[in-house]
Amino acid sequence: MIARIWRTGLDEARAAEYDTFAVERSLPMFRRQPGFRAALFLRTEHGRVAITLWRDQAAVEALASSTDYQETVAAIRATGILRPPQTVEILPVDEAWLAADFV
Repeated sequence: MIARIWRTGLDEARAAEYDTFAVERSLPMFRRQPGFRAALFLRTEHGRVAITLWRDQAAVEALASSTDYQETVAAIRATGILRPPQTVEILPVDEAWLAADFV
């Protein structure tokens, strides 16, 4: 399993707009991607973090070339909500455990 961690700064005055976009646009897009396993949307003091989990490296690489993903990225950028810095980190998951009642 692979974790993809995307971090971004945010116009905090428009945080609710970002949160709605994440749930209504980003999450459905991720769910349509082959190899997608989970998503966590987190808030930081000055921005947001999206941690997505993927079956393997090939699934992460396919995301980058997905038209659906590229359109979603263009749409969130067009809103003007995001602020620098923005980073992406790809990490292998060595071990994972979720409680049976997780979700």
